[in-house]
Amino acid sequence: MMTSPARGAETTGAIPRTPGGKPDFSGLWQTLGSADWDLEPHSARKDAPAGLGVVVGGEIPYQAWAAEKRKENYEKREELDPRNKCYLPGIPRATYSPFPFQIFQGDGGLTLLYEYAHTARTIHTNGSKHPDGHIDWWLGDSRGQWEGDTLVVDVIHFNDQTWLDHSGNFHSDALHVVERYGFIDPDHIRYEATIEDPKVFTRPWAIDLVLYRHVEKNFQLLEYECYTFGYERFYP
Repeated sequence: MMTSPARGAETTGAIPRTPGGKPDFSGLWQTLGSADWDLEPHSARKDAPAGLGVVVGGEIPYQAWAAEKRKENYEKREELDPRNKCYLPGIPRATYSPFPFQIFQGDGGLTLLYEYAHTARTIHTNGSKHPDGHIDWWLGDSRGQWEGDTLVVDVIHFNDQTWLDHSGNFHSDALHVVERYGFIDPDHIRYEATIEDPKVFTRPWAIDLVLYRHVEKNFQLLEYECYTFGYERFYP
């Protein structure tokens, strides 16, 4: 069983809590680093800064055919990256896209608003179950529960139209993501996502990164529109 860094992280300082005593993740958050360009360790290139990677163990365990597909995606990444077409980023990519997002937390769930493309997501924490059957959703269906002070979110019901980063790392509609959110201190959340897809990967694997709270005066999400001309994105 994979150990969760979020679950095992040592918390320092008093963390914000809801009136019911649960950790309160409400606020404006953003990642640092280059995970959106490439989840694995990589050197600097013309379309991406260098990065140490956020994959636990360093390498994504692709099946042989999928490793070849990933290479093809990489070679044509400017043309094929779904986000270059202004599609929704999917989960977990929305979390480490280079844009802020805001969390609103209530008794029955959390609402996450991402600056990128007006993306909105609900994490249900009211004990409800995933819908039956299979539904092709860009962001999947998110159902959360608490393990102590860690929020564990089970996400299924994806389509196969999103990538995990700009380097061509991809998944099928069988994607299953388990996210873990846990405070390190009041202004930092350790975020882990365990990724499983039996059509593409040989085993489950995980990413591990940190979310930083925006504490700047008057910081807020800004209006965002994505326009495409050919394969280029423009961020007004």
